[in-house]
Amino acid sequence: MSRRRRAVKRRPAPDPKYNSELVARLINVVMRWGQKTVAQKIVYGALEELAAKNSQTDPLELLQRAVDNAKPRLEVKPRRVGGATYQVPMEVPSDRQVSLALRWIVRFADARKGPMKKALASEILDAYQGQGSAIRRRDEVHRMAQANKAFAHFRW
Repeated sequence: MSRRRRAVKRRPAPDPKYNSELVARLINVVMRWGQKTVAQKIVYGALEELAAKNSQTDPLELLQRAVDNAKPRLEVKPRRVGGATYQVPMEVPSDRQVSLALRWIVRFADARKGPMKKALASEILDAYQGQGSAIRRRDEVHRMAQANKAFAHFRW
C-alpha cells in the first residue's frame, strides 16, 4: 500500500562526546540488540586507539577520510525488462554512500580476530590508507558496475 506522502528523512542526533553526526551513525551501525552504551564504548575506544596510533591526526578527520575512501560511487541494481533481469549500474545517493561505507567497515572489523575496539580501529586505519576489506568491497562493486555498463540505458 502506498503512502500519502514521502517519509521524512530523520538525521541522527550528534554523539555526546565528539558532537559528530558521523560518529553517531557509526555507533548506530555497531550497536546490536539496542545496547547503545556498549556500542559507544567500542567506538570511543577505537577512536582513542586511532588517536594514540596517529598523534598528529585528529581521529574524527581520520574517520571522515576513511569513510570517504570506502564510499561507492556506483552500484548495480536489478531491473526486470521483458522477462529478463538486468544488473543496471546506477549512481549511489550520498546518504547511501555513507551508510554502505560504515556498514562495510563495521562488518569487516567484526570478521577480524581480537577485541572489537582494536579491530574497528585497524579497519578504519586501513580504509584511511586506501587498503583493507572495505576498500576491496568498494572496488568489487565498482568493477561490477563497470562490467554491466552496457545495460545503463535501462536506468529510469
